[in-house]
Amino acid sequence: MAGSAERARHWQYAELPGVDLLRARYVEKKFVRHTHEHFVIAAIADGVEVFHHGGADQYAGPGALALVNPDTPHTGRAGVPEGWRYGAVYPSPAVVAGIAAETTTIRGTPGFTSPVLDDPYAAGLVHRVLRAVDEGNALAADTFLRVAVTRLLRLNGGPLPQRAVRTAGAPVAARARALLEERMADPPTLERLAADLGTSPFALLRAFRAAYGMPPHTWLTDARVRRARALLDAGTAPAEAAVAVGFTDQPHLNRHFSRIVGVPPGAYQRERAGGGADGRERKNVQDPPGRLFVASERGD
Repeated sequence: MAGSAERARHWQYAELPGVDLLRARYVEKKFVRHTHEHFVIAAIADGVEVFHHGGADQYAGPGALALVNPDTPHTGRAGVPEGWRYGAVYPSPAVVAGIAAETTTIRGTPGFTSPVLDDPYAAGLVHRVLRAVDEGNALAADTFLRVAVTRLLRLNGGPLPQRAVRTAGAPVAARARALLEERMADPPTLERLAADLGTSPFALLRAFRAAYGMPPHTWLTDARVRRARALLDAGTAPAEAAVAVGFTDQPHLNRHFSRIVGVPPGAYQRERAGGGADGRERKNVQDPPGRLFVASERGD
């Protein structure tokens, strides 16, 4: 199968605030190392996804869920020649915390303890969320989302460990991150950044990787895409967003945005601006004819 078989849709539903939605079929797509501000709850329908997480490759096949906590570096690629097909919900930390407080005994910040869970029932609930959104059924979509998150937290949840300052370089890494955020559109070289912080380039590189799971240049690309998403959500044109966050032009943004978010910035913005207020799926060049996923026909 060629890359032309790849299709994806990334959107929001007004009746599910704080939640992003995704349907995708990928064959040759490779997600670079990146993070999300929200949780990732991805239900695999067909094929196999492989993602590097926690120092090892994780494999998720049909009926399994790929689960990633916020701000956790990971990648993504096909684990079989035919690729993988999945539906995903991305609830915010606030949404998950609210559900956990009401339905679980988890104390502290809730999160997932294992990156892969083989649970066809929970995977089916994720697909039911997307089907309910398609139908504009806000009551069902909200219900299935809450039931899915509750089940996943009960089966595979616990308090997230607090990030402790484990090395002497952690404060330097935090200052470097703040400077990169401040100078995102015109970042310094590693040597200049290290000199400004009173350390050496390799010492800074080691400290930053230890603190954030990736080197400064990779983190900066990830942060630029996050900020570009916020600008696109606010209505900024992709070309303007690209320059504002430090990419050379829109094609530069397109390349990195697609490798992290999974869809080009133009398609991403059309879906957000197109509203989907009634939840019904709008067709565009990335959408296949008909639905990508059909949830279980057992009773809703």
